[in-house]
Amino acid sequence: MTSSTEFLPLLKNPERLEKRLKEIPSEPGVYFMRDKSDRILYIGKSKKLRSRVRSYFRDSQSLSPRIAMMVRQVAEIEFIVTDTESEALALEANLVKQHQPYFNVLLKDDKKYPYVLITWSEAYPRIFITRNRRLAKEKDKYYGPYVDSGLLRRTLHIVKRLFPLKQRPQPLFKDRPCLNYDLGRCPGVCQKLISSEDYRKTIQKIAMVFQGRNSELLDVLTAQMEKAAEDLNFEQAARIRDQIGGLRSLTADQKVSLPNDTVSRDAIALAADEKHACIQLFQIRAGKLVGRLGFVAEVPAFQELDPPKSPLKRGTLDQFSPLFKGGRGGSNGFDGEGENLASPLLTGGNETLFLGAILQRVLEEHYQNAESVEIPSEILVQHELPDSEMLGEFLTERKGRKVSIIAPQRQTKAELIEMVERNAEYELARMQKLGDRNTEATQDLADILDLAELPRRIEGYDISHIQGSNAVASQVVFIDGLPAKQHYRHYKIRNPEVKIGHSDDFASLAEVISRRFRKYGEDPQLPRVGNPDFPDLIMIDGGKGQLSSVVAVLQEMNLLEDLRVVSLAKQREEIFLPGESLPLETNAEQPGVQLLRRLRDEAHRFAVTFHRQQRSDKLKRSRLDEIPGLGFNRQKQLLAHFRSIDYIREASPEQLAKAPGIGSHIAQEIYKYFHPSV
Repeated sequence: MTSSTEFLPLLKNPERLEKRLKEIPSEPGVYFMRDKSDRILYIGKSKKLRSRVRSYFRDSQSLSPRIAMMVRQVAEIEFIVTDTESEALALEANLVKQHQPYFNVLLKDDKKYPYVLITWSEAYPRIFITRNRRLAKEKDKYYGPYVDSGLLRRTLHIVKRLFPLKQRPQPLFKDRPCLNYDLGRCPGVCQKLISSEDYRKTIQKIAMVFQGRNSELLDVLTAQMEKAAEDLNFEQAARIRDQIGGLRSLTADQKVSLPNDTVSRDAIALAADEKHACIQLFQIRAGKLVGRLGFVAEVPAFQELDPPKSPLKRGTLDQFSPLFKGGRGGSNGFDGEGENLASPLLTGGNETLFLGAILQRVLEEHYQNAESVEIPSEILVQHELPDSEMLGEFLTERKGRKVSIIAPQRQTKAELIEMVERNAEYELARMQKLGDRNTEATQDLADILDLAELPRRIEGYDISHIQGSNAVASQVVFIDGLPAKQHYRHYKIRNPEVKIGHSDDFASLAEVISRRFRKYGEDPQLPRVGNPDFPDLIMIDGGKGQLSSVVAVLQEMNLLEDLRVVSLAKQREEIFLPGESLPLETNAEQPGVQLLRRLRDEAHRFAVTFHRQQRSDKLKRSRLDEIPGLGFNRQKQLLAHFRSIDYIREASPEQLAKAPGIGSHIAQEIYKYFHPSV
């Protein structure tokens, strides 16, 4: 029989922890951290598995709250031994892509930069811009993140104009294509006038643009144009000619001065302070800058997650962060107006090793998600990488030809790195300005509420309805003073007492807070401190009544001591605390109150939008409710098939019967309802 202690976190069972660590060999390989539910928390690699894994448990006091929280959850450690670290890197890449453990994401996914997503999982793939990289299916492909969102949108606009693509998210007509088909802008996807195979071939050409393979694409199109001309298909040849001209215009002004313009290169550099590292990656193909990608990394996460890979000791960045000097080439770190660009001293010692480790991890994560044709023959790096040889072997194997990683010190390639570094410095400076403003607001809010620490995660809640009908709630999240839309949530109010003609905002808020924090009330062992899902502050839109209802439910769940709750009343923008009859003495225009106002307005906007959507859906279904035998699910299938009530009214019984879940008998009932005189 299995002992219950085997399911406890290893930190609570030192004997079992030590025994498990001794079982891990000092060889290259991949290790898994699992929790008590057998969920994978983290997947890592190392030249020496035992020393790497042991480092997590050696001195928990020096770990960041985030990593300490992970270590506290580890109940089992597994490993796979490989022959070389290069093999371990390849295995880690596949396993991370397969399992996507939460703690493996070191590059901050704060929706700062947009991606292009191609939904290869669909028969007719879609192309669109997104800032959330965690919603796609396995076969879907992301390209980016792109720093210049304006240029990205222009590129996508040109691509959609040059190539015949699906133009509408939903068909305009159910039995014929729209005007875009007649204009040649759409191949008739809605009516399947083009096969999935032929349409995917078009998408593959477009993907080459976002892979930086413009030259290859131009060669392919040129050959197709010449073939069409030989076959006397001059209309098709003219279309391809226009595509070639449009593609050439994309990179006409992006020439990069390099002596050998036939080699594909990526150039990567960063600028960092004690909190963040802004990384820029320039994609250069045939001498042209075809893409500029940006990444944002949290320095403490890199500093603490893989201890042996981060030679920089805790606090070192704090020691040199005031020295905002330039990196290479004698740059003094100031722009033409004398403004500090806030790039720390990047020369020598542990700092260079640490920054090189950041560059290496960014390159690993970036190329793990890239196709072999996207990997360049040469990678220029700002600092020497700790394991450049291993990464080079891994990329060479994936590409099928030699990939060189170079840290240039002089001449043209070094100048290119300096240019990339300057862009990273400007991006860091912009981030710091925004961060300073938000830090001022969160500091002021902490002073107003007498908080011991700055509230990093703040959640706002609001209710929306019309006299009790279609009552919904919103949960919005601000992290470090900025909206984190990936954490937004909707709630439909389930309370049967909240209905048309009878609203109860107090009960609705109590229900939402109960549903949001139920798991913490049921399991007191779930971590609060350092848990990224647990808020530092909750703001309720309303006055003392709304606040009291939330406080009551949190008391019942024994969570009031762990959660700080306030409410913000409209009109006078007054802040109320639990148990206080009078609002706090504040100024509506001071930074902390303005932060709460932005949170309240965003919660209100999000709630109202969802309420309008629910009301619209109900109005669509209201007439269908009167048809005998047509329940909610069948109504939903019918609307999904015909898109609107008008189309349903115009359909014949035969057309109605073709809808999913609608037989001939119900089709006749629907037809009679809309045509009573027939």
